[in-house]
Amino acid sequence: MFGRRKKKVDQGPEPGKAIQSLHETEEMLNKRQDFLERKVEEDLKIAKQNASKNKRVALQALKRKKRYEKQLQQIDGTISTIHFQREALESANTNTSIMKTMGYAAKALKAAHQNMNIDEVHDVMDDIAEQQAIANEISDAISNPVGMGADIDEDDLLAELDELEQEALDEKLLDTGTSVPSTLPEVPTTVPTPEGKKIMDDEEFAELAAWAN
Repeated sequence: MFGRRKKKVDQGPEPGKAIQSLHETEEMLNKRQDFLERKVEEDLKIAKQNASKNKRVALQALKRKKRYEKQLQQIDGTISTIHFQREALESANTNTSIMKTMGYAAKALKAAHQNMNIDEVHDVMDDIAEQQAIANEISDAISNPVGMGADIDEDDLLAELDELEQEALDEKLLDTGTSVPSTLPEVPTTVPTPEGKKIMDDEEFAELAAWAN
């Protein structure tokens, strides 16, 4: 009817408090260790002084020294255990702090992504890429000159340039007193005969004689 009662779980002390308690215990043991070491030295001195003149006192001193040395061994073992336990607690405390920080960061990351949808992210990235492409096209269109030689024929320009070069050459020849023949003599298509050559020589001689007179 009443069900089973849950056993209360003992949470135990906080790691930081436990580490502090171990430090205090270790300091107490160190003080005890120093005290016992002094007692060992004292009893050893007493045993040496009475070794020959009072053996009973010397033996009692040696017995006490043995007991102190045994206690020192026990304290050494206890301190080693405390060191191990303290290091384990410090490591656990560090891991706990790290886990708390990581858990807090994970919750913050989850909250940041709570209102985000992966499909919406892809849509936004597609929009960005599209707008970037449009921006590039607009920049290209703006950078192209408008009405600056788009309807001019390049062949006409080359022909006009040739005419200008020819005019410049004619002007230069006129300045030197020579002229450029508009047409070149025709190249004969037949080989002149010896008689024809003689007639040409006679004509040239007659022209030369007339020029001389």
